Amino acid sequence: MQESQIRFIEQQLAEAAKRFELVLVPGLKDSGTEHWQSCWQRQFPAWHRVTQRNWNVPDIDGWGDAIKRTLAACQRPAILIGHSLGALASCALLASEPVAVAGLMLVAPAEPAKFELDDRVPDTRLPVPSVVVASHDDPLMRFDRAEYWANAWGSRLIDLGDAQHINAEAGFGPWPYGLSILAEFVSALPAGRD
Repeated sequence: MQESQIRFIEQQLAEAAKRFELVLVPGLKDSGTEHWQSCWQRQFPAWHRVTQRNWNVPDIDGWGDAIKRTLAACQRPAILIGHSLGALASCALLASEPVAVAGLMLVAPAEPAKFELDDRVPDTRLPVPSVVVASHDDPLMRFDRAEYWANAWGSRLIDLGDAQHINAEAGFGPWPYGLSILAEFVSALPAGRD
């Protein structure tokens, strides 16, 4: 991606941050220092990042509580940017109670059955706009299942081809293309409430 494109995307995201709070929701083991979520947090320090005590246990209620604590500190409606189990927790939270969330970017969501979350993750349209970014060779969710979930949630599906779990181990560090997906998604959303 050219430098001018990157600058334009950064400008779009700076404008988006005036309308929405951008909130990173890590998956299991918290996204490490080379993961795209950590790179984005360093690049955009005003963005929020969900924190909790134990990132190693797939406790969807713990994830949901951590997201709610982060949302409580937000001044504007949020865009949740979830990876893997963080994507599932974001969906489950929105299905369970009203929260000030304007949209979801769900990157490499894990298959709910892998974590015995079939009954917690909604298989119905989400109450806000969403985009799912998926890979054909993700070990945590087959692509046909990503298509199923995107359709069930009413999400736009972005096909990254063979990108494994879209994490640092798969080579997704700064990931400017992911930022362009986010910028395009957020720019199409209606203005946040004051």
